[in-house]
Amino acid sequence: MKRRITGFLALFMVLVLYGCTTTGTMTENQKRKAILNMKQEVLSELYKVYPGARSKIAKAPGYAVFSNANINIILASFSGGEGVVKNNATGKNTFMKMGEVGIGFGLGVKDFRAVFIFHNAKVMQNFITNGWEVGAHADAAAKVGEKGGAVGGEILADGVTIYQLTESGLALQATVKGTKYWKDSELN
Repeated sequence: MKRRITGFLALFMVLVLYGCTTTGTMTENQKRKAILNMKQEVLSELYKVYPGARSKIAKAPGYAVFSNANINIILASFSGGEGVVKNNATGKNTFMKMGEVGIGFGLGVKDFRAVFIFHNAKVMQNFITNGWEVGAHADAAAKVGEKGGAVGGEILADGVTIYQLTESGLALQATVKGTKYWKDSELN
């Protein structure tokens, strides 16, 4: 019986993750537009929560906004998402994808948004070109829409300020993750 429940939970989480993807059957132009709309929504929310982020983004060489759906099943964590890097100097958008795998204790599903503010053009270009991020991660989220709360916030590392906003989900996790960001060959 315990195996059936675990299998059902895993299937449920995979279906939820699949349902969180917003650009599955769209045309390339529709995908770009959906990602740019997501970027604007996330920035609006960020400015409400962290008003000082607006001036940081305006002064920075560039920034990135990602939407990410994450599932944790006992000792494994998986997530995927998409986003865009905006070069403030040129106005160019670079559309990107992300994937993440982790190990550690966790259970639940979480849909969150991340904003990266690049304080150095070389760091931004390195992110676009190489895009790796590896690190430990611990958080708790219990939020659906406007109800609930989430732990997250601002991190400053290697010339990049990172903000994480939880959109919805119910998750408790403490994992070591490897994340890969890469250019979306379909949209660039």
